[in-house]
Amino acid sequence: MRHNKKVNHLGRKSAHRKAMLSNMACSLILHKRIQTTEAKAKALKPYLEPLVTKSKEDTTHSRRVVFSYLKDKYATAELFRTIAPKVADRPGGYLRILHTGFRAGDAAEMVLVEFVDFNEAALASTAKKEAKKTTRRSRAKKSDAAPAEEAPAAEAPAAEAPAAEAPAAE
Repeated sequence: MRHNKKVNHLGRKSAHRKAMLSNMACSLILHKRIQTTEAKAKALKPYLEPLVTKSKEDTTHSRRVVFSYLKDKYATAELFRTIAPKVADRPGGYLRILHTGFRAGDAAEMVLVEFVDFNEAALASTAKKEAKKTTRRSRAKKSDAAPAEEAPAAEAPAAEAPAAEAPAAE
């Protein structure tokens, strides 16, 4: 039984494991996305997420604490300058693990680890979906507003909409 064994040792000694997690965290911070095995990704998540939370408070002490884990001044600077402001309103869950399949050589489960707020494709698709909904609504209301009795009903939602959308609805 594996009682009280929370750390996945990943088949390495502690110094090798710490160095590997530090290097993976630096690569992820600099490139915003890395491909690795599922076991390493699951070990990386609890290693890096507290550092991202620590980077939200930009003080000398928090920079030194993060640098003691990462051991790379460029990754530390990137974390505090770019990533921390973008995830400032997020309460946690900064990383996303996406399964990509199995590795050909040893059939290890491969995953893609990325920052949630830095996936441009996902952010663009949500913005496009919202824009299409508003366009369809305004077109549908224009075509339904043919009788004179329904004209005031079609103008009522336009009054509730923000000023930026009102000219497009009229």
